[in-house]
Amino acid sequence: MDCLGRKKQNPHKIVSLNTVNYICPDLYFMIEIKFPDNSTRNFETGTTVLEVAKSISEGLARNVLSAQFNKQTVETATPLIKDGEIELFTWNNERGKAAFWHSSAHVLAQAILALYPDAKLTIGPAIENGFYYDADFGNHSITEKELKNLENKFLEFARQKFEFKIRKASKQEALDFYKKDKNPYKIELIENLEDGTITFCDHGDFTDLCRGGHIPNTSFIKAVKLLNVAGAYWRGDEKKKQLTRIYGISFPKQKELTEYLELLEEAKKRDHRKLGKELELFTFSQKVGQGLPLWLPKGAALRERLEAFLKEAQKNAGYEQVISPHIGNKDLYITSGHYEKYGEDSFQPIETPAEGETFLLKPMNCPHHCEIYKTKPWSYKELPKRYAEFGTVYRYEQSGELHGLTRVRGFTQDDAHIFCTPDQLDQEFKDVIDLVLYVFNTLGFEDFEAQVSVRDLKNSKKYIGDAKNWEKAEQSIISAAEEKNLEFKIEEGEAAFYGPKLDFMVKDALGRKWQLGTIQVDYNLPERFDLTYKGSDNELHRPVMIHRAPFGSLERFVAILLEHTAGNFPIWLAPTQVNLLSVSEKHEKYAKKVLNYLENNEIRAFLDKRNETIGKKIREAELSKVPFMLIIGEKEAELNNVSVRKHRIGDIGVMGTENFIKLVNEEISKSISKFEN
Repeated sequence: MDCLGRKKQNPHKIVSLNTVNYICPDLYFMIEIKFPDNSTRNFETGTTVLEVAKSISEGLARNVLSAQFNKQTVETATPLIKDGEIELFTWNNERGKAAFWHSSAHVLAQAILALYPDAKLTIGPAIENGFYYDADFGNHSITEKELKNLENKFLEFARQKFEFKIRKASKQEALDFYKKDKNPYKIELIENLEDGTITFCDHGDFTDLCRGGHIPNTSFIKAVKLLNVAGAYWRGDEKKKQLTRIYGISFPKQKELTEYLELLEEAKKRDHRKLGKELELFTFSQKVGQGLPLWLPKGAALRERLEAFLKEAQKNAGYEQVISPHIGNKDLYITSGHYEKYGEDSFQPIETPAEGETFLLKPMNCPHHCEIYKTKPWSYKELPKRYAEFGTVYRYEQSGELHGLTRVRGFTQDDAHIFCTPDQLDQEFKDVIDLVLYVFNTLGFEDFEAQVSVRDLKNSKKYIGDAKNWEKAEQSIISAAEEKNLEFKIEEGEAAFYGPKLDFMVKDALGRKWQLGTIQVDYNLPERFDLTYKGSDNELHRPVMIHRAPFGSLERFVAILLEHTAGNFPIWLAPTQVNLLSVSEKHEKYAKKVLNYLENNEIRAFLDKRNETIGKKIREAELSKVPFMLIIGEKEAELNNVSVRKHRIGDIGVMGTENFIKLVNEEISKSISKFEN
């Protein structure tokens, strides 16, 4: 045995540890590597990640892109010198794609400097789909034509099979490198790093500041498309210089790029901003203000249907509706902790004529609901209390971050807060999961995964509250998710500042992931607001608080639903369910009679009385994606019938209005069911 208690092998072998060679008869030993399936294998000290992959199969070795060893990202060429857990990443998982796209960002940076030697590079991360690189091109503006030139240079470098090599550098070495390059952005980054933590990545004749996580070499990248150019402020600060951001996507096969570009074209057709305008749902006005949507009549009707749908489900689940104001005293948000955590993202304070009185536009509904709970004493027999509100909140977003309905400055949360005893927590949490799943299934979001967001134990300053309460809250969420047989992953550092949460990531019709419903467990706000209930022991106790929002926000949910359905809403949700199209003016009297009959039977209908041809009316009704059209002409008026057309199908026959109403109601009953708690 050696001095470390390891079994010795070949006592005179020379091994390399962190580029320093040691000759030590006691140092050479076997290490134990654990795999995700909990199996273990023994390897010689210094075995690389790639060699570990080869020990499994040559096919895996050819496809492995990156890896994680003992929770740390490593390269395929990294030698392993101690026991540990390893996970190998290929193109087929998210971490493999992240390494691929991060490496692609390096190649893009190399291409930028090759074509624009005076450009100053800043940062280039992988993102959910692809990558970007921010650079300062001085006074030069990149054109679409230049993007093609960059693509060509990118592929030229990729074909040369440059290896990605990570090396350490001292802080002074790093500063000297970029001072010589006259790059103030990299210098600023390095100045904020600790000596001993700085690494460079080299490939070919190119060097960049980087923490690691790369593919073995550039030849893995077979296809690339630089998608667009945008402006981006350095460090996200509007007061700092605006840089040029170049977005790109890359793939190991040309076929995959072709399929992705086809998907992008489909996504353009489904863009909620485009559909929102075409379907007359919402608009924006510079005079009203950026990020503040105006809901048009059809959009307002859509929102009302969504609200009514959830309100009915909530009523069946025992929720009570409350309403809180759009502003709140600053002290309210200081008490809750929101001012400390979100103060920078808030609008400027509202000062009143009274000295020292300050209000804020409310960024959250939960502090208000805490005060509603506090209006009277409660007994354990009266809990849980479930307060629900479609409350509009306001948060300042930089203009460059605003995007249609998905990122706005004023949005309405389908918010609710449950105040319960610790013994009730488990069941209440599972009941909320049932409600979220009901919403998703009804609206066609059947492909989703769950994510348990917990604390970052290394950064306790991000959070408030007692560590023991955090542990209880995290465990309760994990237990509930397991009992409901949810497939979930645990994400460290993604918790809210006051508590852990269960987030639902749904896939839309194009395979894109969106974070929608969220459920959070909170022991901290009841403490901060001194909330109590009298227990069976006649003593005062703290309730536990559950935050939940199945939609998240109505604005964002509508945007995602629009793109998921391409505007083809289920009939129960459609703002207009039926368009009545009269062939000529003389048939309008009968058409109005049909319209009144439909409305009396709670069917949302619209009579198109325009002096246009029936063909044009049909085409435009089809484009407006109304589920049904009723054609009313001479024969229909004579026989008290309607000719029925169904969206995307066409003519389905002539029938009486009573039979048509029966048809509509059958369609509605197929697409929506009552929530049973």
